Amino acid sequence: MSGTLVVALIAAAGVVAFVGIIFLLWYCLFRKSISRTSETNSSDPSIQAGGNVELSGGVSYPSGLQGARSFSLEELNLATKNFSSVNLIGYGRFGEVYKGLLQDGMIVAIKSRQAAPSREFVEEVRNLSTIRHRNLVSLLGFCQEKDLQMLVYEYIPNGSVSSHLYGANQMSSEKLEFKNRLTIAHSAAKGLAHLHGFDPPVIHKNFKTANVLVDEDFIPKVADAGLRNLMERIGGASSTSQMMVDDIFIDPEVKHSGTFYAKSDVYSFGVFLLELVSGRDARADQSLIAKDSTFHGSVT
Repeated sequence: MSGTLVVALIAAAGVVAFVGIIFLLWYCLFRKSISRTSETNSSDPSIQAGGNVELSGGVSYPSGLQGARSFSLEELNLATKNFSSVNLIGYGRFGEVYKGLLQDGMIVAIKSRQAAPSREFVEEVRNLSTIRHRNLVSLLGFCQEKDLQMLVYEYIPNGSVSSHLYGANQMSSEKLEFKNRLTIAHSAAKGLAHLHGFDPPVIHKNFKTANVLVDEDFIPKVADAGLRNLMERIGGASSTSQMMVDDIFIDPEVKHSGTFYAKSDVYSFGVFLLELVSGRDARADQSLIAKDSTFHGSVT
């Protein structure tokens, strides 16, 4: 047997083992979260009553605090230097995303869009802001003034996993080591399992590699949990049907029925794993998910 073939077989075995381990971890975490929801609504000891959730930069947030902080437009203008283009860091489903520095020294990410004031917006934000976990990006507050709606999140400084795997500026020296990829997969599964542990479960509906962020220590946090729910409730999801058709992370059954379940997130997690293992963009290289593959069905 040639040396090249041996190396190829070892690499293939490693990939299979990696995927198998992560799916096993996912299954165990998911089952664990369901069994422990009845008393604590959480599968993680750090989220139980009396504990704190650690935000990026070592900031601790009391898990028992209910509701979201209401920011004034003046505060957020000051934090972003009047939403200067210098502080514009991206665009998302909700709108433009700005980096801001609050007066207490905390760095935040502020998502902003033009929209009329809405009671549903405030209610949904208050609900989502109570979901705390070390592997979820925390929604800290909101602002609703002058036909603007804003969401204030903790700021995660090291970008998305997708940017480190195949981003435009990705350098070979920045490629994620195997141990980092394993930690990212494990921790992202824990974040999703926490969402699914609620009764009824919180379905992410938009889980993808670009929505898993990493902090300065490469600790991963799942972003935009519940954001699709919020957009649907406040009437900001008019174009989601076509977006779902074009989104390779969305379970094909969802594309046909329009209904999301916890297993829909599991399908998305499977595509995430393929990208994590291969380092390739599934949207650009759809051979990662063969059309005749059984993976193209719903994960049960």
